[in-house]
Amino acid sequence: MSQSPTIKRQLPKRHDLAPLLKFKQPVWSAKERRLAKALTIEDLRRIAKRRTPQAAFDYTDGAAEGEVSLARARQAYADVEFHPAVLRDVSDVDTTREVLGKTVALPFGIAPTGFTRMMQTEGERAGARVAREAGIPFALSTMGTTSIEDVAEAAPGGRHFFQLYMWKDRDRSMALVDRAAKAGYDTLLVTVDVPVAGARLRDVRNGMTIPPTLTPRTVANAIPRPAWWINFLTTEPLAFASLDSWSGTVAELLDTMFDPTVQYEDLAWIKDQWPGKVVVKGVQSVEDARRIADVGVDAVLLSNHGGRQLDRAPVPFHLLPEVVKEVGNDVEVWVDGGIMSGQDIVAAIAHGAHFTEVGRAYLYGLMAGGEDGVRRTVEILKGQIERTMRLLGVATLDELQPSHVTQLERLQPRVRR
Repeated sequence: MSQSPTIKRQLPKRHDLAPLLKFKQPVWSAKERRLAKALTIEDLRRIAKRRTPQAAFDYTDGAAEGEVSLARARQAYADVEFHPAVLRDVSDVDTTREVLGKTVALPFGIAPTGFTRMMQTEGERAGARVAREAGIPFALSTMGTTSIEDVAEAAPGGRHFFQLYMWKDRDRSMALVDRAAKAGYDTLLVTVDVPVAGARLRDVRNGMTIPPTLTPRTVANAIPRPAWWINFLTTEPLAFASLDSWSGTVAELLDTMFDPTVQYEDLAWIKDQWPGKVVVKGVQSVEDARRIADVGVDAVLLSNHGGRQLDRAPVPFHLLPEVVKEVGNDVEVWVDGGIMSGQDIVAAIAHGAHFTEVGRAYLYGLMAGGEDGVRRTVEILKGQIERTMRLLGVATLDELQPSHVTQLERLQPRVRR
């Protein structure tokens, strides 16, 4: 049996070692270090959970009842199978899209979120500034914690949407609409899936109130999260874009304010009051999409409120193909709910969505690191979108087609006999 030759060894020379001994530059900022380690939105979520008191984190993270709708929405994206095309020139990819007559740099915007400064004190200002930098829209909620005017001032030149809940006090609702128009907001998102508040059980169990109630439990939960409390107690008091104060729970506030009598005639009336574009948010059936499109709005947003209203509601991603087929030639079709990655956004666009919105992903970044955390959210999603497009062999969003995705079937309706 032949023996392998003996490997000749020698002492390494200094000039050979030099390229191998490059040490990473230290990062002195703890925030920079933790955000740099976040490679996914789920990473940001884990950081956010460590740094945010339970009641505030659960308000973002939770959904209604058994949280089935939220789980199904995320599972729908996980059940996508991509079909890449090879040997395509993808040296450059274009992620821009015309949305309601104006170009956006990425196929997603920041969705309207309520009580945002409770999650992290920089709140809506941070989201609006990052959105402006990224060239994407920022939507302010009726239940936002920064005023309409202050958001516009924080990000001059940015593209701002205002999300409207119709209250029982119609004059007060329309006063907000008038303020948004005067402040330069170009689009009104009319939310139609909140006749009453959903049963958000995490908030009930946490005793979630506005502002947060200090109890022995909340104090104990705050001890390992001093930065959040320092920021909360040493910055401007929590205020709302639309009301002065409230001492009850979130659900009680919503039930007190929201109007369960809103109908299609009211939607047409709202549209007549607004000088810009109108998007209807909360559409959950093909039939409603058709009726709403016939009112003359500019876009329908398929949404079940992130699973925070009716649990076991339809999954927006599942509705996309049928709704696009029915109204896609008349209005833009947007989608939200369950989006946790750039791959999810690409799948939605390929499935027929014109545009998407992200809510929780933005808030996880905000809680993880304020404005820098929101910036990290956008960086992660942008990088994932571009990489997924290249791997699919497409250079523009318009090249994404239903043939690029298959929705693997997990939930099948039982045939009625």
